[in-house]
Amino acid sequence: MLDTLECGIVLVGSEVKSLRKGTLSLDDAYGRVKDGEVWLIGCDIAEYVQANQFNHDPKRPRKLLMHRREVKKFANRAFEHGLALVPLKMYFKEGRAKVLLGICKGRKLYDKRDVLKQKTMQRDISRAMRRG
Repeated sequence: MLDTLECGIVLVGSEVKSLRKGTLSLDDAYGRVKDGEVWLIGCDIAEYVQANQFNHDPKRPRKLLMHRREVKKFANRAFEHGLALVPLKMYFKEGRAKVLLGICKGRKLYDKRDVLKQKTMQRDISRAMRRG
């Protein structure tokens, strides 16, 4: 991770209630710059059961609130150098939902293969330990 920035997020009421309940997944989420605005894509906030017909779409793109100079400095830097905007965590600060965005360098194909090899070796070792 090269740099981080805290920014706000535009949510609807049922999303806030669902977040307070703790039903959030940032596994496949990433940030994208579109028309001078930063959007959080792939973030999964589960539906709030009591919202009925006023519920939200769990995987909808959500706008991130940043000053124009932050977008230029932070998000465009990630776009130019082939880096990725990754949401690290989401939390409440003074009653408002915040997202901690990080600029991260992606893995190369050989790095991904190496990580996959390490995971399978670790899984095999843990299986052998449980049996033996």
